[in-house]
Amino acid sequence: MDFWSFLGMGWAHIIDFSAYDHILFITVLCALFKLTEWRKILVIVTAFTIGHSITLALSAFNIVFIPVKIVEILIPATIVITALSNILQKKQNLAKTFDRNVRKNYLIALLFGFIHGMGFASNFKFLLGDDQNIVAELLAFNLGIELGQLLIVLCILCTYFLLNRIFRIVHREWNLFLSGAGFGVGLILFFTNLLEK
Repeated sequence: MDFWSFLGMGWAHIIDFSAYDHILFITVLCALFKLTEWRKILVIVTAFTIGHSITLALSAFNIVFIPVKIVEILIPATIVITALSNILQKKQNLAKTFDRNVRKNYLIALLFGFIHGMGFASNFKFLLGDDQNIVAELLAFNLGIELGQLLIVLCILCTYFLLNRIFRIVHREWNLFLSGAGFGVGLILFFTNLLEK
């Protein structure tokens, strides 16, 4: 397969609503930000992409392997932890609180990227087949994922921008709504996957 095929598959993997756990994570990740803070969320999402790019590469070379069952438990755990962290932020100055913890937030995004990357690993290895020259394919697949994530980010930030302009919705309430919903769905996914045989 060529570069554009892998890019399209990366894009499709993110925009696939049947695999909504990744969309949910990106949504919760965006909850702390306004449209004017797009640079911050861009860097965080890119750190997240770097994390799962590394995991995909390690998995493709059979250096790292985590059983699917564990990955399916860890992914909703990342949603729950991120949502809970958002909810527990102080009422005022969410952006300033974020700025004080910039390095920590980027490292967490990178770590969670490692975990989510394991969710892509089996699909990516299947797509590669016997091809051992994975650099271009890995780049294309992750570029597709990054573009899909940026589309989700844009939709979330623009939705808040419009709701704020039309209905004067306070950012704190928006954060609590998105994070609360993410926390609830993530918790259900976590226990469903944990108790599944």
